[in-house]
Amino acid sequence: MLPPALIINKYVQEPGFVFILQDYLYRMSMIRRQSIISSIVIYMGFAVGMLNVYFFTREGLFTPSEYGLTGIFIAIGSMMQAFASLAMPSYIFKFHPYYSHHLSARKNDMVTWALLIGCIGFLLVMLAGWIFKDLVIRKFGENSPDLVKYYYWIFPMGFGLMIYTILESYTWSIHKPVVTNFLKEVLWRLFTTLLIVLFIFHVVGAFDVFIKLYAFTYPGIALTLFIYLVATKQIHFTFKLSKVTRRYFKKIVSLCLFAYSGMIVFTLSGVFDSLVIAAVLDDGLSKAGIFGLAQIMTSVIQAPQRGIIAASIAHLSRAWKDKNMELLQRVYQRSSINLLLFAAGIFVLIALNYTEAIHTLGLKDVYLAGFSSFILLGLSRVIDLGTGLNAQIIATSNYWRFELVSGIVLLVFMLPLTYFLTKQYGIRGPAMANLISQGIIYNLIRIVFLWKKFKLQPFTPASIYTVVMAGCCYAICYFGFKTIHGFTGLFLRSAVFVLLYGGCVIYFKLSPDMQPVWQSIRKRIRI
Repeated sequence: MLPPALIINKYVQEPGFVFILQDYLYRMSMIRRQSIISSIVIYMGFAVGMLNVYFFTREGLFTPSEYGLTGIFIAIGSMMQAFASLAMPSYIFKFHPYYSHHLSARKNDMVTWALLIGCIGFLLVMLAGWIFKDLVIRKFGENSPDLVKYYYWIFPMGFGLMIYTILESYTWSIHKPVVTNFLKEVLWRLFTTLLIVLFIFHVVGAFDVFIKLYAFTYPGIALTLFIYLVATKQIHFTFKLSKVTRRYFKKIVSLCLFAYSGMIVFTLSGVFDSLVIAAVLDDGLSKAGIFGLAQIMTSVIQAPQRGIIAASIAHLSRAWKDKNMELLQRVYQRSSINLLLFAAGIFVLIALNYTEAIHTLGLKDVYLAGFSSFILLGLSRVIDLGTGLNAQIIATSNYWRFELVSGIVLLVFMLPLTYFLTKQYGIRGPAMANLISQGIIYNLIRIVFLWKKFKLQPFTPASIYTVVMAGCCYAICYFGFKTIHGFTGLFLRSAVFVLLYGGCVIYFKLSPDMQPVWQSIRKRIRI
């Protein structure tokens, strides 16, 4: 057997090898750079979001029922988006490389048809919403009367979310994920902050005016993104069928039929818990608000995932097109360890301070009931992130139909579990159902599929070290500072944990992507 150096020299002499190597390294560095920037932007948004949560949950401003209504608006708006978009985001993700390769920008008709079909889909959603309003009244009228009162005001939010999601998919495909992350994670929350400030100073009057203006926050960021794309000449419209659309029409329809079902399944699994709480529990909107706080805290855990997905999706599509299995394996494993490091660290940091923060910041004591839900949801998110970009790898491959199959399996477990466990255990029930069905079963199915089909797997020994390290750091900080309360306790627990956990990550070199970042930081601060 030849030594590694001779093997490398042999391949270097092959035509095109240098170009392929340069392209490979460029894509990995680009994914890392855009993931970091996107994650920073997303956490800026979460900082604004935490300020909004503080105002929503503080004594004397909003009731738990009013806070719960804002979350239900988003949940139902997300369902409207899923039904109305008719799988146009999946169409863009899968076929954009083909359109951009074979067509000039002005002849590219992809966005035109995606937006037109999305608008037609939303008209159908509006018709269905009008037809089934009586069903909504029967299911939510007793436990969540405010939802029935403001039912029609959910439609503007759903329409804005649908337009934004389609434009966001296109923007990701042209390698501009930071723009969309800023709009969705920062600007949208700033719109909400502005409305809260106007509400506090009685400029918008009662909550009735607030919630109606809140319904137009997503249309606001959708319009902003549209203006950006037009102003920068990165989007063009034509109603003439291109040769790519005609050539791949049957494949596009086939993809959309399967992806549409998968999108419905995925979205329903994400919002079903809040809807069940609002429908079956007494004072449903208030309990949805308590559960919503736990969900928001777990969404902080997911922030890095959004950044990495946004930066990776176009490269995954290109890797499948080029049959670059080495790049797919590298992205899969690196996304797994990077996301696990972030998820485990953030989960433990929030768990250390959840109840203490509610007392210290003067939030309503009723929100303490959401701590157990946070723990269960948080564990589910850590598992989900720790398994890497398995969903995106499958969705951009020729086996994207499997996403629908795995999604149906998810619903078969999640829907009945959520309903019966909610009836039995209250707001802990949906979190338990989520951990069992999505955290464990759903991810296990996708891991096994990718290994059986492509011999791709996400884990390394560093995955085990990360879990053990996070547990040890938690124990040290919890038992070391459990008798210290107030802002002092919050600061000490957080600071010591960050130093311990971050120091171990760097010292033991658990992620290859952390070392270039750390070296860059050292260089900048001249260590």
